[in-house]
Amino acid sequence: MTEEMKFFMYLLEYYAAYKNEKSGDVLKAWDDLGITKKIYDNYWIYHTESIENAYMDIDSLMSTGKFAW
Repeated sequence: MTEEMKFFMYLLEYYAAYKNEKSGDVLKAWDDLGITKKIYDNYWIYHTESIENAYMDIDSLMSTGKFAW
């Protein structure tokens, strides 16, 4: 398993907990919105910043389709 995949799973689990939702439901929502790959591909940014920055970015992707930055 790659470091990127490990971090993606960590981010998914923690984001789901932050939203008080099941990780499967969160992943389905990301897939339905077509943003899962965008989130996965931002490993190099998300793993170096605070997790809250990733949450803000994901919230923006979910609501607007665009990154917060």
